[in-house]
Amino acid sequence: MQLKPYSVQSVCQIINGKLVGGKLQGNRTIKDILIDSRQLITAENSLFFALISIRNNGHKYIYELYEKGLRAFVVSQIPASKNQMPDASFILVKNTLTALQHLTAFHRSQFDIPVIGITGSNGKTIIKEWLFQLLSPDKNIVRSPKSYNSQIGVPLSVWQLNPSNELAIFEAGISEPDEMEKLQLIIRPTIGIYTNIGQAHDENFINTTQKAGEKLKLFTKVDTLIYCSDHIDIQGVLIKSGLNRQIKLHTWGRKNEADLMIQSATPTGNATLLEAVYGGQSMSITIPFTDDASVENAMHCWTMMLLLGYDPALISSRMAQLSPIAMRLELKEGINNCTIVNDFYNSDFNSLRIALDFLNQQSQHREKTVILSDILQSGRNEVDLYTDISALLDAKGINRIVGIGQAISRQQDKFQMSREFYDSTEEFLSHFAVASLSNQSVLLKGARKFEFERISNLLQQKAHETVLEINLNHLVSNLNYFRSKLTAGTKLMAMVKAFGYGSGSFEIANILQFHHIDYLAVAYADEGVELRKAGIETPIMVMSPEENSFDAMIRHRLEPEVFSFRILDLLEETIRRTALPSNKPVKIHIKLETGMHRLGFCEHQLDELSQRLVSNKMLFVQSVFSHLAASDKAEHDTFTQEQTEIFRRMSEKIIQLFPHKIHRHILNSAGICRFPEAHFDMVRLGIGMYGIAADSTDKAGLSSVISLRSTISQIKTVPADTSIGYNRSFITDKPLRIGIVPIGYADGLSRKLGNGRGKLYVRGKEARIIGDVCMDMCMIELNDNEVSEGDIVTVFDDHHPVETFAHDSETIPYEIFTGISRRVKRVYFYE
Repeated sequence: MQLKPYSVQSVCQIINGKLVGGKLQGNRTIKDILIDSRQLITAENSLFFALISIRNNGHKYIYELYEKGLRAFVVSQIPASKNQMPDASFILVKNTLTALQHLTAFHRSQFDIPVIGITGSNGKTIIKEWLFQLLSPDKNIVRSPKSYNSQIGVPLSVWQLNPSNELAIFEAGISEPDEMEKLQLIIRPTIGIYTNIGQAHDENFINTTQKAGEKLKLFTKVDTLIYCSDHIDIQGVLIKSGLNRQIKLHTWGRKNEADLMIQSATPTGNATLLEAVYGGQSMSITIPFTDDASVENAMHCWTMMLLLGYDPALISSRMAQLSPIAMRLELKEGINNCTIVNDFYNSDFNSLRIALDFLNQQSQHREKTVILSDILQSGRNEVDLYTDISALLDAKGINRIVGIGQAISRQQDKFQMSREFYDSTEEFLSHFAVASLSNQSVLLKGARKFEFERISNLLQQKAHETVLEINLNHLVSNLNYFRSKLTAGTKLMAMVKAFGYGSGSFEIANILQFHHIDYLAVAYADEGVELRKAGIETPIMVMSPEENSFDAMIRHRLEPEVFSFRILDLLEETIRRTALPSNKPVKIHIKLETGMHRLGFCEHQLDELSQRLVSNKMLFVQSVFSHLAASDKAEHDTFTQEQTEIFRRMSEKIIQLFPHKIHRHILNSAGICRFPEAHFDMVRLGIGMYGIAADSTDKAGLSSVISLRSTISQIKTVPADTSIGYNRSFITDKPLRIGIVPIGYADGLSRKLGNGRGKLYVRGKEARIIGDVCMDMCMIELNDNEVSEGDIVTVFDDHHPVETFAHDSETIPYEIFTGISRRVKRVYFYE
């Protein structure tokens, strides 16, 4: 089919907008949709939708994009700076998100191909990716990137449709009622897969039945719906809605009658044999997974392939080759001071774009290298595909490409940057000069068959088997949760002191800077210097400046906290000695004593302080702040309110002396939600970013960011009356099966947890720590005979809260996080 190109004028008509300005730009061709100003690749043919959310407003970034060459914008308000953008075309609409959805719904209507729509509480992305693996040898398929299934993600997914596609697979997710109808109009699926119903987003629905009914709305116009007949909630809403009489149902099940009846599911080593009856014929498949979720996901795929008429023998062959789906990017320390980003379970153009965006968030290195395999089953002409990939790498500022595979090697002339190519991973491992990777960020992006995990093992920094995992998606979610609680106009300062609460300073600062944090705060100047060297440009406050650190702070544009006249004297002396230009004053933050009785100026010192601040033009007061002693303790709320009033009174005396805006802040994580009347101009977010909250309501809105895991090094069975560990402090009273775990007090595991006082988790079950905790390891009692050497041991994670672990350790989460040794490898995940 031939698709008529979109122009600014035609888009304006489709979304029922009003074209303002840029009259000569109306015929500009539109190829790309942009909703995030940070992800601009080519400006000439892009259309920016200025979306408005609770936490952000896309209209703020219009002029920045105009400066980068973009000329077409969909807006709900004309920018005040319109006259500074004479060539810009603005399509004015009532709601930019609705306009985006209308445009992509129109785009979908231009295609008459089978479209598979997938929804449910779990499994959507896995099923979509597995169907792509199973069906792409036969068809040119377009599918949702990653987990693009929201009110914004679905339109972006559908916009990818092009005339070469023969099949589309899109997933859809909702979090509240009345959302699915909009997604149905955009996807317009012809075949549906309803995976299951779980507890996700229960808080926004009256009950499970309502949620099941809302999700069902995706399938009101499908020809055929696939689901498991054993799911009574899905079965119930189908019958209640009458949809079961209007569309064809194609089911699988174990208990209730179904088209594909499962007879048995037998684990065999690392695989599962599934036997079933379909149309009176016995058949079987083997999948390389054993967990229940994978079995359920595979059953949906099996049912789909039977519906599409695939031969059972071919289905069996392809199902046996299913590969794991990497749901998240991994960020690890690499050799030679490199940072390694792993994304090597699939490789296509859209996921490459996403991975490159994540790579570019890592500002600690100037040099960026991409190690890329052949892009398999793209359905595109090889020359065009690698020409576009080269342009994408150029646009994303990549310095070097290492290509692996015969196809990309054939097209090496398309890449103008520093380049080298290998026909296979084996050839790369044999001949690549590893020493050539130094002080740079490296993205590993490869299709599963190229086994890039072998390259990852070669390039990552070696460390012992205890790992601290940091979920960057959860960090951003928590950041946005607190942003949603702020009074309009209130700024946010993020605390990244103490090695980012143990999670890594510059890795956390990178993601915060990418998400437009207003300020960062560190404890000491050397922490701030390291962030500057890592490419962090966000303003940084230093909370505990030391006598010899002011030169470094001035040199690296760090802003010291001033809490005493001694510190003020030292700073002023440094300024005189440095002879700074008169138009480059040093920004400072004044700390006031309001009841914490730690650092800060007392009220009787304010007159002298004010006089000195006003008289020294080389000092620029950026903020005035204080610290609450018990913001998380309801029993001390009266004291907190007294502190707040003292701060209000003291800060007024300072800010009234200056013509410029001085920010005031006193609230920490707990105070942000509990005392909205004290937001002032800025708040400080610390441990709350990591999912820790004193209030149960806040806790429910947050996600755990940090997980600590190790492995079982060895398993032994010891007889009764046997001592375990140092000092013979634990004697067995019966034969015990024990596991030795390579985590000890040098890693941050408190010695208080020994001899049955603490517990770890193996395969979801408690395993108490027995004997004294050693420096590098500990011993646990194993109650599950199926536990094997090499199994994962969880210290704390989403399901085993750090608060419980801290309680057992007789401390608080702050100390747990900051006490985790730097020798413990940090791995950062981004979904």
